[in-house]
Amino acid sequence: MPGTLFVVATPIGNLEDISARALRILQQVSLIAAEDTRRTAQLLARYSIRTRTTSLHEHNESSKASQLIDRLTRGDSIALVSDAGTPTVSDPGQRLVRAAIHEGIRVEPVPGPSAALAALVGSGLSTESVTFLGFPPTRSKDRRAWFDALRSAARTIVFFEAPHRIRTTLHELLSRFGDRPIAVARELTKVHEEFLRGSISDVLTRLEQPRGEFTIVVEIGQMIEYEPAKPPSDEEMADEFGRLTAIQDLSRRQAVQHLARAHGLKARDVYSALERVKNSV
Repeated sequence: MPGTLFVVATPIGNLEDISARALRILQQVSLIAAEDTRRTAQLLARYSIRTRTTSLHEHNESSKASQLIDRLTRGDSIALVSDAGTPTVSDPGQRLVRAAIHEGIRVEPVPGPSAALAALVGSGLSTESVTFLGFPPTRSKDRRAWFDALRSAARTIVFFEAPHRIRTTLHELLSRFGDRPIAVARELTKVHEEFLRGSISDVLTRLEQPRGEFTIVVEIGQMIEYEPAKPPSDEEMADEFGRLTAIQDLSRRQAVQHLARAHGLKARDVYSALERVKNSV
């Protein structure tokens, strides 16, 4: 009789957030397939669980999935975990789950922590109609298409963003959709957990040097009611340029490129604004 593939949600920060059921399953299965065995080892050590682990990440999932399916077919039960939160949600594991379903193997989800849901319920924004979008693309063309697709989404959007792109992303949202209600959650359930709530422009003024993991919740709403945000003034551009070079340690060229992307300008327009501020002093 085939075993069961358990898809187990694990803490996104606070190790106390794991469920009693998840701990029992991690203790009883034959093997734990982990995105990063070193990260999972910390959780297992906390609860004195000695189940053997094997790595299953984005670079080996295609080849490793068949081996795990063989074990499941022979009767072993396996727990699939990611570094944090719910597996397959912007994390590896989907190929393994699909393969198990195709082979008629029981797949049993063990729900638990989720950064997307934690940020949503703590945002104070509408939860009536919600779309989760993972991470925005990093390539310019794909990124433009991703933001263009949001224009028809009159609902609450939840997505993740890396710390070095968070300010650029917020500026793009402001430019395209106006000063929408937003909540930016950082380091959820961890010691330095932080929620910044308000309009996009307000959050941008309070967002200090970005560190940690970010989850963004934003109400897009009906676009016809809003006009695109105006480009920043020369002085605002110079202030942001100063923060990028002083705090984030970007070179002059990198900072200019960052500002150009964030505000939908050409690099020479940014240079011109900086020169005008310099000459006015």
